Amino acid sequence: MKHLKLQPSPLDPDAFKPFGDVIEAKAPKGYSINQGTATRFDDLAKIDVSTLGGRPLVNIFRGQPRKYPLEIKGLERHPLGSQTFIPLDKNPYLVVVAQAETTPKPDDLCAFLAAGNQGVNYRKGVWHHPLLTINKPTDFLVIDRAGAGNNLDEIKISTNSLIITIEHTDIT
Repeated sequence: MKHLKLQPSPLDPDAFKPFGDVIEAKAPKGYSINQGTATRFDDLAKIDVSTLGGRPLVNIFRGQPRKYPLEIKGLERHPLGSQTFIPLDKNPYLVVVAQAETTPKPDDLCAFLAAGNQGVNYRKGVWHHPLLTINKPTDFLVIDRAGAGNNLDEIKISTNSLIITIEHTDIT
C-alpha cells in the first residue's frame, strides 16, 4: 500500500493565492481611524456569495481537535460561493486544499499551518478539507453563502491502495 504524507508549510499569502486569500492584520495595509485609537485593515478577502442571488451568512463553527496523524479521506468545495474562516481563539490550525479547476488527486493536495492570527478565504470552488484544529477546540467566525442552489460538493480521495496522512509535529 502506498503512503503519501503531507507536511504543512507556514500559511503565506503568496503560496495560498491559487486557493484564495489569507486574512491577517498586517502592515502596510492598515491605517489609523477613530481619532488615532484604532487601526483599520481594509479589503482583506474577496467574499463572493452572490451567485444565484446568494447572500452572506455569518456563523460560528466550533472545531474539535483531530487525532494526528490524520488520514485524509475526502475534500469538499462550495461551487456557488467563497467560504471564510477566521479563528476567534487565536489557536493555530491546519489547512488542506487543492485547485478548483480539477478533480483532486493525492499529489494535488497542499497543506498549510495557519497561525492563530490568520484566517483564510477559500475562493469559490476550491477543494478543501473540513476544519482541522490541532490542540484544543477552536471557534471560527465563518462567512458562507446562503441562498438557492446546491453549494456543497464532496469527493473521496483515498483508495484501498493509498493512504494520505497529515502530521503536525512541532506545532504548539
